[in-house]
Amino acid sequence: MTTKKEYLIYKLSDDMKGCIKIDAELFKKLDVKRGLRNENGTGVLVGLTNIGNVVGYERTADGLQPIEGRLYFRGYEIADLAHAIMDEKRFGFEETAFLLLSGKLPDAEELAGFKELIFDNMPLMPKTTLNIIELEGSNIMNILARSVLELYTYDDTPDDISRDNLMRQSIELVSKFPTIIAYAYNMLRHKTLGRSLHIRHPQKELSIAENFLYMLKGPRYTQLDARTLDLLLMLHAEHGGGNNSTFTVRVTSSTATDTYSSIAAGIGSLKGPKHGGANIKVHEMIEHIKGALKDWTDEREIATYLKRILKREVYDGTGLIYGIGHAVYTLSDPRAVLLKEMARDLAAEKGRTNEFEFLERLERIAIETVYAVKGRGKTLCANVDFYSGFVYDLIGLPVDIYTPLFAMSRIVGWCAHRNEELNFEGKRIIRPAYRCVADENEYVPLANR
Repeated sequence: MTTKKEYLIYKLSDDMKGCIKIDAELFKKLDVKRGLRNENGTGVLVGLTNIGNVVGYERTADGLQPIEGRLYFRGYEIADLAHAIMDEKRFGFEETAFLLLSGKLPDAEELAGFKELIFDNMPLMPKTTLNIIELEGSNIMNILARSVLELYTYDDTPDDISRDNLMRQSIELVSKFPTIIAYAYNMLRHKTLGRSLHIRHPQKELSIAENFLYMLKGPRYTQLDARTLDLLLMLHAEHGGGNNSTFTVRVTSSTATDTYSSIAAGIGSLKGPKHGGANIKVHEMIEHIKGALKDWTDEREIATYLKRILKREVYDGTGLIYGIGHAVYTLSDPRAVLLKEMARDLAAEKGRTNEFEFLERLERIAIETVYAVKGRGKTLCANVDFYSGFVYDLIGLPVDIYTPLFAMSRIVGWCAHRNEELNFEGKRIIRPAYRCVADENEYVPLANR
């Protein structure tokens, strides 16, 4: 039986149905950049930045030409940064954070001092830890956002937007995200699975990646686990000012709000399945496909099933193959290319090479199948989400923290962009316009309606 309140909600929802519709053709007719996208799919330029550059095509006299993807942090190509770290078998996320926040690569002494600063700020206030333990709920992104807002109350100068204070807040947030996420997951596991609750303190001799794994599950990880996680943190640390969560941080920062409110807004944006939550969608889809196929090596069977997904006959009915395609990258996503290099070694270490080879096969056939079904209107490549879920699984990380790990990395880029937004010359509040297409109405007195 429907209650009066439930009926009123249903009635309001039904009324809303008629007023939320806008003819998609109006966007083209009125030259409105829907989603802040140009007709060719590129983003509308709304700002300038010195921080990151995402390159997936070249502009020529004949239009946009696809090229191999490149990603730059402060002018340094991520492939160069990552390969240097990989070749030397050391950890690079702290160095990446230093670069993005300060604008330069550190020397050995500066890097050592920065690592010490990170470690000193990793512990949480006892009350924050207790609040995480007491929080009910099953979404760690929401717990992370709430914990960030709580940090405001422990900051003596939370609303100070001077350069020195912004840098202090940035370092504290980068330091505390791993601890909040690890503690939140252990609490979730304790409440939902009845497992023992462990609150492990960060260790000074460990990197951020190692400390996160240690706080999450103790010493049960390999060096390759930690170095692969470190690479993922490097790859996700920054991706230009136009991605949704970073733009959210820049929009809110332009109002001169406090750091904690702005970062919490970024977390809310990243949580969405079309943004940071995409790696979970990829992971779920691949697990489904693996279960649906009889032979992972049968390319014809794989292609046939992918065609059925595209035709909305199987899986979730969206007609999408998650992890294939990107808003900017065309021929390749450099993050996916780099991640595959370490994923191959990690899969071998875990005895799961057959799964890695299946993913490579699925990647190639998926692109071919999309072209066969939908044509070559857009150049496609696998994006980083196609492999990141598999890598997290190899490391032994639960799905609940896939998106929080993204936030743990991207907090560096968010802070760098916030600091830039608040300190460049001629700064203005970000205030785009929407054109109203509603008809004008005459007011009708209440008694006459």
